[in-house]
Amino acid sequence: QVQLVESGGGLVQAGGSLRLSCAASGRTLSNYAVGWFRLVPGKAREFVAAITWSGGSTVYADSAKGRFTISTDNAKNTVYLQMNSLKPEDTAVYYCATHRALQTILAGGYQYWGQGTQVTVSA
Repeated sequence: QVQLVESGGGLVQAGGSLRLSCAASGRTLSNYAVGWFRLVPGKAREFVAAITWSGGSTVYADSAKGRFTISTDNAKNTVYLQMNSLKPEDTAVYYCATHRALQTILAGGYQYWGQGTQVTVSA
């Protein structure tokens, strides 16, 4: 069993930055891929970014390219999402999820899912 705990969300002005953390416990994620998704009430869940735990492969949604960076800290068993140049349309609850296969993450599937952290970007 893997537990994922997101943190780092908050209220920020447009153009600002936040760094989200996804801390995993219960099992090392060395053989997993981790993805970040976001959810806005009334809208479909949106893929944001994903990474293989080794850090060898990263994938970004078009909306995240050039502004967000996903990374891992193996020692802390934590995945980060650095978000820069934030826009009001980035406002959402951000979730991390993990699965052994990156392709499953990219297809929206997951094995473990966190509780989410709210990001609010004011205009």
